[in-house]
Amino acid sequence: MDALIALCTFPDAETARKIAKEIVDLRLVACGNVLSPIHSVYRWQGKVESSDEALAIFKLTANRYPEFEAKLRSLHPYDTPEIIACKIDNGLPEYLRWVAESCA
Repeated sequence: MDALIALCTFPDAETARKIAKEIVDLRLVACGNVLSPIHSVYRWQGKVESSDEALAIFKLTANRYPEFEAKLRSLHPYDTPEIIACKIDNGLPEYLRWVAESCA
């Protein structure tokens, strides 16, 4: 089963933790790590902006991605949340098996 890492920024750690817990409870992801604070610099609506945010790193299976993305979008406070996913090409087989079992 293909595993993914998905990244998503949030306005603060409390929001990230709350949403991560809900998504883990639904078995859409095996794990969500919240890193805070991070500082983001980005272009938005023609201007360069910056803000302190929290970053969540999610581990999930590729077959759960569509449901994960839809749920994350519905819970996220941003109009256009950063949701980026990358395939895990290599990893400890036992860990990747745990990801698959946790998302089943």
